[in-house]
Amino acid sequence: MDYQIVHTTTYTYSQAVDLAPHLVRLRPRSDAFQTLQSFSIDVTPEPLGQSDIVDLGGNDIIKLWFKQKTETLNIKVSSHVQTHCTNPFNYLLESWALELPITDYPVSLFAHLQPYLQSSSVDPIMPQLAQEIWQTAEGSLISFLNNLNQRIYQTCKYIVRETGAPLPPGVTWTQQMGSCRDLAVVFIEACRAVGIPARFVSGYQEGDVSQLDRHLHAWAEVYLPGAGWHGYDPTQGLAVSDRHIALVATAIPREAAPVTGSFRGVGAKSQIDYTLSINPSREER
Repeated sequence: MDYQIVHTTTYTYSQAVDLAPHLVRLRPRSDAFQTLQSFSIDVTPEPLGQSDIVDLGGNDIIKLWFKQKTETLNIKVSSHVQTHCTNPFNYLLESWALELPITDYPVSLFAHLQPYLQSSSVDPIMPQLAQEIWQTAEGSLISFLNNLNQRIYQTCKYIVRETGAPLPPGVTWTQQMGSCRDLAVVFIEACRAVGIPARFVSGYQEGDVSQLDRHLHAWAEVYLPGAGWHGYDPTQGLAVSDRHIALVATAIPREAAPVTGSFRGVGAKSQIDYTLSINPSREER
């Protein structure tokens, strides 16, 4: 699939403010599953400086810093991305990773996976959910992931919540509703509860092309020994294929925020607005 994406974010301030450095996490990644063909960023006011950063997770981030006061900040990114994964189950697991719990991780691999195994919640609801799914899957790793994905999709109502950090997973599961990032965190925490490394992904998804109202999306990726990172989208109940475009992936969901930064101005308040267009092409490449 080919995608042309234009994403504009506008901050409006109640008075002129000084902008602290900002981090922009809106450059699609380029890897085995998708290729970034072109990318541009336009910022108003013009930054005093701009640099590219590769963070700890290997994500491409843009850092901006400013000199003049301003009443608005406008960030427009344009991306052309090709996605390649038509079969999300085209892999071969290591023989020791077919059943849960996985107890035979090589020592070096286990050390690298620690950030993706550590739970961010002490709520017992997620381990309970994970145990229920584990029993229905009869210990099968892949069945666990598929059953968990479907359980969240069928149980929780999807709501649009444009700003704010993901809710605690126990709250989301108890309320049986949440945004895409809330549902992704439920999936991640249930996986970690049974020893499956998982991380949070921010990005875009094709969805209904007739809909003019588009939003950023979020899902989860799990590390499968022998297959690497693979995505699951509990908001849609799907294994991630070529209809998703990933921006960043991280063990800590708040580190995937599309734009982070602060401003200085006594009593100043801010408002955020955005527009997003995602135009797919199904022409043969």
